[in-house]
Amino acid sequence: MSTFTVLKLPSACRSTLFRTGLRWPQSGLRATTGSLNTIRTIRASQIALFPTSGSRHFRTSGDKSNPVAAGHQGLAGVDPISDKDHLSKDLTPYETPTKGLLSKLPSSWVPYAELIRINNPTGTYYLYFPCLFSTLLAAPLAIPMASPLSVVGTSLLFFSGALIMRGAGCAINDLWDRNLDPHVARTRLRPIARGALTPFNALAFTGVQLFMGLGILLQFPYQCLFYGIPSLLFVAAYPLAKRVTYYPQFVLGLTFSWGAIMGFPALGIDLLQNSGALTAAAFLYTSNVAWTVLYDMIYAHMDIKDDAKAGIKSIALRHDKQTKQILSGLAVTQIGLLAAAGVAAGAGPVFFVGSCGGAAVTLAIMIKKVDLKSVKDCWWWFVNGCWITGGVISVGLGADYLARYLHAETENKDV
Repeated sequence: MSTFTVLKLPSACRSTLFRTGLRWPQSGLRATTGSLNTIRTIRASQIALFPTSGSRHFRTSGDKSNPVAAGHQGLAGVDPISDKDHLSKDLTPYETPTKGLLSKLPSSWVPYAELIRINNPTGTYYLYFPCLFSTLLAAPLAIPMASPLSVVGTSLLFFSGALIMRGAGCAINDLWDRNLDPHVARTRLRPIARGALTPFNALAFTGVQLFMGLGILLQFPYQCLFYGIPSLLFVAAYPLAKRVTYYPQFVLGLTFSWGAIMGFPALGIDLLQNSGALTAAAFLYTSNVAWTVLYDMIYAHMDIKDDAKAGIKSIALRHDKQTKQILSGLAVTQIGLLAAAGVAAGAGPVFFVGSCGGAAVTLAIMIKKVDLKSVKDCWWWFVNGCWITGGVISVGLGADYLARYLHAETENKDV
């Protein structure tokens, strides 16, 4: 059969003929020199004319880690099984959502909703909690003391900002990682990675989100602009950090913890003029950085094998065998800095017992129980640890604020 005749066959027939030629055991191969040349020609033609037929990310046939290449070195100059195909062959393909919020959206909206992880809001909560912490810690320091209605309104505004900016951060991350995500099991079906969204459309959508975030930021006192805009540098830097350092979680901590500063100017407190508030904000910010590194180190263990193959760096890869000790050290650091923030802000015993004590207990339980070798267990603690630890810190801060607010109201009435 001539090369021209083979190329006129339907694509399925060409693929079957070609795979049969590649997978024939060498011991039973009785091909003539002309047959071998025909197979090589067909393969070259496939790569040239049909580039969608798995011609991306080829490894050379000398790669002994690939059984197909190792078994047929004399048959073809490239390995027809790409890294992406090799990763995905035992994994389920993408399925259109049939339940939850995504299933209720128009099909054309689904990739954009997936891009901002609207179906996995845990990241939004982790971005929001530092904003809530700083709002509750700053409220008693405002002059006059911020009212409960003001605290609730500011907190809701922060949640809207966290929802939008977390989505923008996810989109920026996926744009940077569009050539890495297809090689990691957990990320291979993200919309850009699987081709459901073009990079240009994702970039345009990200621009819209950033403008929406700016609109929310403008609802706060104008000083918040000077504190909020610099955080975008960290948002853009985090995906790059994964390529150059084993500690990208630290950069993520600098990004996600920024809200620990924002609550103070949002309630009208000038950090440059109030040294006590500045000290409290600094301690609270660094405490949240430690918390971010802690929970993201657990998160990183879900991808530790794929990250190593894809060349992505993480603290989990660097300190795999010392993870529990590092988590314990981060927990002690987080709680110590949180307590220091409370001292600087003049917090009462309710805060130290509820927030600091509660965080110590919940973190100790999580670090002891989490199975770092289980993807499912790491995910469970990542999702639920957000509410457990973040919840007890918030409750302690909220109770302390209410106690101080009621005490101040009582004193005002007596006067």
